[in-house]
Parts: sequence; C-alpha cells; structure tokens
Amino acid sequence: MAGWLIKNAELVNEGRRFQADLRIRDQRIAEIGGDLDARAGEQVFDASGLWLVPGMIDDHVHFREPGYTAKADIATESRAAVAGGVTSFIDMPNTKPATLTHDLLEDKYAVASRTSLANYAFYFGASNDNLDAIRALDPRKVPGVKVFLCESTGNLCVSDPAALDGVFRESPVTVVVHCEDSRIIHANLDRAKAEYGDDIPMHLHPEIRSREACFESTKWAVDTARRHGTRLHVLHVSTADELALFEPGPIANKKITAETCVHFLRYCDADYATLGGRIKCNPAIKAASDREALTRALADTRIDILATDHAPHLASEKDNPYTRCPSGIPLIQFALQSALETVFNQHLTLERLVEAYAHAPATLFAIDGRGYLREGYFADLTLINPNQPQIVRRDQVLSKCGWSPFEGDTFRASVAATFVNGNLAARDGKVLDTPPGMRLQFNR
Repeated sequence: MAGWLIKNAELVNEGRRFQADLRIRDQRIAEIGGDLDARAGEQVFDASGLWLVPGMIDDHVHFREPGYTAKADIATESRAAVAGGVTSFIDMPNTKPATLTHDLLEDKYAVASRTSLANYAFYFGASNDNLDAIRALDPRKVPGVKVFLCESTGNLCVSDPAALDGVFRESPVTVVVHCEDSRIIHANLDRAKAEYGDDIPMHLHPEIRSREACFESTKWAVDTARRHGTRLHVLHVSTADELALFEPGPIANKKITAETCVHFLRYCDADYATLGGRIKCNPAIKAASDREALTRALADTRIDILATDHAPHLASEKDNPYTRCPSGIPLIQFALQSALETVFNQHLTLERLVEAYAHAPATLFAIDGRGYLREGYFADLTLINPNQPQIVRRDQVLSKCGWSPFEGDTFRASVAATFVNGNLAARDGKVLDTPPGMRLQFNR
C-alpha cells in the first residue's frame, strides 16, 4: 500500500498543539515531521486549517446486535461512528442473548470482523451465575466485565450479593459498572404512578432515576472496589454528588476511574420540555448545576473519560408515554462535534478533550497501538474543520434508528475526514468503501 501524506495540519496530541505533516504507511503512522515530501504513489491530503487528532475511542456503546437489530446493528452504527470521527468502540453485553459466555462473545467478534467499519471490542457481561466464565477471561482479548447494579435491556442485573462480591474480588479484567440503586428507583416510580397513573410527566425522569439512586450505588461500588483492590471504572456519571467519590490526577495512576457522556455536558432537565422522551436515558439527565460540575470535573481530570453511551431506539418507541418510552439516545455520529462545543465555550481545552476521548481510554484498557499520534501506532485519525459549521439534519443521520436529538442544532466545527487503520474511511460526512476495522488488542 502506497499510503497517505497529510500535509499542513495542526496536530493535537499528548497536551501539545503543533504544525506538522503526518505520513501513513501499512496501516500505521510512519512519520511525523515538518515539510515532509510525498513519496512515489502516496496520496496527499492537504489539511491546511484543520485539526488532526487521534480518532475517538468510544468505550461505551450499545450497537444492539444481536437481538435488537430493528433499532441498530454493528454495520450501521459503525458507519455512523466513522462519519463522526469515532475510530474504535467498545460495545456493551446487554444484547439478546446477553453476552454471558465465551462462545457468545466470540459470536459478536465474528460479526464485527465482517461488518464493522470501525475497530471494535466487546465487554463480557456479569450475571448471578457466571463467575467461572469471568475467571477464565483472557485480559489480552477482553477489555472488561460489565456489571449492571440495576435492571437493563436483556435482563442483566447482578442481584446476588455473593455473586457481586465474587466479580469484584476475582475479575482478571477491569470491572465497569452501571450504578443506580433499583430499590430507590422503584420507590420513586411507585410514588409517581400513585400521583399520575399512566400519565407521568417526562420531566420527572431525573426525580425517578434520582441523584440519590446514583450516589448510593456509586458509593457502594467504590467502597467495594477499595476493599478488594478492584480495577473499577464507573460509567456515565451524571451528578455533582458522585464527584466527591473520585480523585483528580493522571489516569495511569488510578485504580478507580470515572466516565461521563456527551449528553450530560450538553443537556439539562430544562430540555425535557422540548425534547421529552428523545433525551430519556439511564441514568437521567439532571440539573444545569450537574452539567456544569461534570464539565469542570472532566476539565480537572476528576472524571477521566468522555464517551457517548450511544443507545438507539426507534423514534416511534421514543414517542411513547413515560412508562413505555425506552431509555437511550443515538449520539455517536455527532458526539465529537457536540463535545467540541465545550472547547469553543472555553470550558475545556482541546488538548484535554483529546486526552479524555482518546488517550485516557487507550491507557485505561491498555489498548495496543491506538489512542495517540505516535510513530508506529495505527493511523486512526480524525481531521476537524474548526471553521466549517454544520446544521444537523435528519437526512444526514446514518444510525439505523433514523433520528438524532441534535436535529436542528448548529455545531461550530465539522468532521472533515476519518482514517481507520490508515484507510480514508469517511470524508465530509460521507462514508467510503474501506476494509472492515480490526479487533482491538490489549497489552496487559
């Protein structure tokens, strides 16, 4: 393969911004330097005025395959990901069947090897009775074990205290957790039903899936991890209250880490009035003060990783009344652009944003050869045009569900191009005909 030469870009990597050229050969970054000359057969990409950043590694997606493919599948959602500058994803186990055995895990990898345009990995699910399978996981092949501390799609919930303790004590890979307390949620829901019957207002969602439910569950998980010395990653932190449970500092020095998601940085409870069930998700989007606190915590590294929790449902499902409206939002195609708004608003530096969505997940999961602009690393790259606004329209949406909560929004930057393993996979929102992505490997 002759490769590419990206010229005149502003690179953003490992806390630095600098002008340079970048050469791609044989799937990898071959050279970074000034005034590089094109070699015979190389294609040249003029990146004047563009930011060149590592592709986003989204450590939290629900691509719905197998079992819920009317909503989404690996092929469609990976196309949406690549169009939006996401080059690698890690998918959750709450499919149908749930990913609770080694055979089911490998079945998902086999599908992705044929259909995913982005690089891929899959979490293994924890249940009340699969501790032996968890013990047998190979840390080089599996990113982590997902534990739901409340009900989930696919009926995944570890409710047996002994089983929970065993997962935290014996998992050979990072334990990633969805923290909400089911008892608190059910009590809140029962009170809402008693008052409103089947006509519960959507704006009560953050009171039903309350901050107390989040805090109590997260505190339990953190305390249990400390007791066992577990490598713990808390997903989609949604409240200011939970932030006291985490410490700022370099992710490489931590055993307990936290993630928040793009929708928690963009929306607040006031947005239920206009978006209603379209932004219903678990945990719930909460107050503007939580949004501000989460943004500050991401800026100062108390929160380590920014992800999407991309979770498509059909528009017809999301238009149902509260109790029949499923939780989850399709986000991945425009997530990076949404996150860049925090940079334009001077709430995050671009360098910190890149660290949170690329460097940090690569470090946390020890992903081999990805997440940085380094010579010898895979050429998973995103080029961003900071001077090309984009108004999101429904006809641009590539997710199978066919809609986006961002419809009508104007983003101040656009994704000019995405390279996956050195292949130009998307340009100006159009997905190109490229080879499938690769299975992520973990250097541990």
